[in-house]
Amino acid sequence: MTRPRIRRRTAPLLAALVLAPALAATAALPATASTPVSGLDADADGFSATVLGRYANDGAEVVAVTGDRMYVIDADARLDIVDISDPRDPRRERSIDLSAFGPSITSVAATEGRVAVVLPAAHKTDPGTLVLLNPAGRVLREVQVGANPDMVTFDEAGRRILVANEGEPVSYSPKDDAEGSVSVVDVRRMLARDPGALATIDFRAFDEVGARHAELPAEVRVFGPGASVSEDLEPEYITVEGERAWVSLQENNAIAELDLAGLEVVAIRALAPVDHSVRGSGIDASDRDGRIDIRPRPVVGLPMPDAIASFLVDGETYLVSANEGDSREDWPGYAEEVRVGSGGYALDPTAFPDAAALKANAELGRLTVTRASGDDDGDGDYDRIVAFGTRSASIWNGSTAARVADTGDLFERTVAELSPADFNTNNDENAFDNRSDNKGPEPEAVAVGRLGDRTLAFVGLERQGGVMVLDVSDPGTPVLVEYLQTRDYAADPESAETDSGVEVLRFVAASDSPTGQPLLISSNEVSSTVVIWQLAG
Repeated sequence: MTRPRIRRRTAPLLAALVLAPALAATAALPATASTPVSGLDADADGFSATVLGRYANDGAEVVAVTGDRMYVIDADARLDIVDISDPRDPRRERSIDLSAFGPSITSVAATEGRVAVVLPAAHKTDPGTLVLLNPAGRVLREVQVGANPDMVTFDEAGRRILVANEGEPVSYSPKDDAEGSVSVVDVRRMLARDPGALATIDFRAFDEVGARHAELPAEVRVFGPGASVSEDLEPEYITVEGERAWVSLQENNAIAELDLAGLEVVAIRALAPVDHSVRGSGIDASDRDGRIDIRPRPVVGLPMPDAIASFLVDGETYLVSANEGDSREDWPGYAEEVRVGSGGYALDPTAFPDAAALKANAELGRLTVTRASGDDDGDGDYDRIVAFGTRSASIWNGSTAARVADTGDLFERTVAELSPADFNTNNDENAFDNRSDNKGPEPEAVAVGRLGDRTLAFVGLERQGGVMVLDVSDPGTPVLVEYLQTRDYAADPESAETDSGVEVLRFVAASDSPTGQPLLISSNEVSSTVVIWQLAG
């Protein structure tokens, strides 16, 4: 596995007052940390990004684009249809009330002539609903899908709709946990009211009594109290290439490969952890030390990706993942999170002879970790300290899930250099260093697109805000091209005066763009804003 060649260009919209102290931030980093981000001339690589327009409503968590229309989730199960024929002046055409199909919208996707929306049921372990609309917002058909549909996408041809049904539990006491699954819907047959339009790819064959249980890697995390494998696997995000799809199983730290022709699971593959004790993969682990302190730590991070995207290089499929990390929520009957400094989190004295020092707040004491992994010998103490997420993006071989590259501590270091006063802040408040104890800048969103002869990956940072732009044309050697940042850390992060909480990114190719130039669309959950960037280079 290789690490990215680091090239940093200052984003065009970064204010001078942010750029000025950035140089001092590099010197402030501890001597034990890996080499800080190196800068290049501002015109290096020819890449540029310009904000054309912004749109705000009351709940802009997810956005989709087709032609000169943008579809933005709003509050109370409403979908805004926004005219972006002039992206400098986005205008809402209408707002569609879809509350008849569910209490909230979790995802929207669009392709030429069609828009797909998914809504969980009021009781989210019940089946959810997929609604198909025309571009003007008229409901064409609806179909029942799996429990807690969390993400929807079209295949490349627009012929099929895929839905990631997360199947999250509501309680483990008593157990109320639905199965995770992926719905595959044939659009033509759905419009014809053919009951065979819907197919469900489930994971029951991997249950203990299933025919494929022996194929499930031991490293796939299955740990919900009393849950079967199919109940415990929680599909989060889907990417499609031809007749293959890949779905992230976030809490399970795995990716499933699907055969869309055969409507079956090809394989479930566990994702290798990142060793944060290695130079270049350090983290800032404390929110109580009052400083930027990125350095190697005796911790392993589980990628646990949220968004994933796929791209082809020389006929080989690669996946890029935003390694957010996510714990199982504190459902009745189970709580996964714990801090290293907790009295209930015992470190193995052989593995950690310096346990007392590590448990100090300025070291690892404040770090949020999992109870479910790390006790490798089952004796009640932890042989490995296992954290949620890796604060990085990874590139994986689509056929094997072998990691071919990881950005290591690049994202934290870039933020430390360019926004030192707002390093590891949260998305709903402006406070220095308050997310260092829990996933740092938190990579959440990812999109991939071609710009000229290059393949670029765009990675959104949910807590910090901003988008890292990586050149992944050589998958084993990604290059940091740019850090795009429009968040104003002096503004209320929940107001439309800023852009906070990057949730979803969409790349719009020049051939599909209303401007004839490629666009990057960023939806921000906390500020309920959408940013439209025009790209060049």
